[in-house]
Amino acid sequence: MRLLFIGDVVGEPGRRAVRLLLPKLKAELGIHAVVANGENSAGGSGITTATAAELFAAGVDAITCGDHLWDQKDVVSLMEKERRFVRPANYPPGVPGQGSTVVDIPGFGPLGVINLQGRTFMAALENPFLAAKAELEKLRGITPRILVDMHAEATSEKICMGRMLDGQVSLVVGTHTHVQTADEQIFPGGTAFLCDAGFTGPHESCLGREFAPAIERFLTNSPRRLEVASGRILLQGVIVDIDDVSGKALAIQRISEPLPEMAKG
Repeated sequence: MRLLFIGDVVGEPGRRAVRLLLPKLKAELGIHAVVANGENSAGGSGITTATAAELFAAGVDAITCGDHLWDQKDVVSLMEKERRFVRPANYPPGVPGQGSTVVDIPGFGPLGVINLQGRTFMAALENPFLAAKAELEKLRGITPRILVDMHAEATSEKICMGRMLDGQVSLVVGTHTHVQTADEQIFPGGTAFLCDAGFTGPHESCLGREFAPAIERFLTNSPRRLEVASGRILLQGVIVDIDDVSGKALAIQRISEPLPEMAKG
């Protein structure tokens, strides 16, 4: 199986990049399964049933989330009704939604998806390392092909999660910082790893938002409305080839695909 993970989709420009670029990438690169982080897909902050539907219609098989989970009221309906959507597994018991899911990939069968959120410099959720083990228990009897989206600020948490799960999952990929790292590798046990997948959206920006209000916020330490930017739209992520029997990674490759100028308006 060839899997594409798409880094944080930011606003309408990010959704447009997925809609216009994903069919071409699937055809040209022979991609079989697609998972995307959609936590910024609605106006650059949060996710709704509508923006999730747009990503699914474009060819995304499952959507992960992160610390912007609650930014849109509509997300509760998404968590309660959409089995292809996962929020961080380390929320306390009783929170709507699910921390992992299994999606069926035509011709290949089940793919497991786990979403976790770090705690360093972020909201203090439950321990993601313990949550990872619990979710893994649910999935290992169903499929050897498992992806983990570790939504975290600290590289140390992401690296340690990858090392802890080495040999037990196919891919551990970091999200949240919106800056694609250059440390793609396959660990000794056969788990592919990338510290951050980057983001899908306008890169002539501050992490997808317009420069001026972001700079003003740093200068004055006062609130500013950070609108989604529009220039230099890229689809970023990582492609991993997975052995269908063992679930181990065979190859890993970063991707940063520009949206053609004529499609940016």
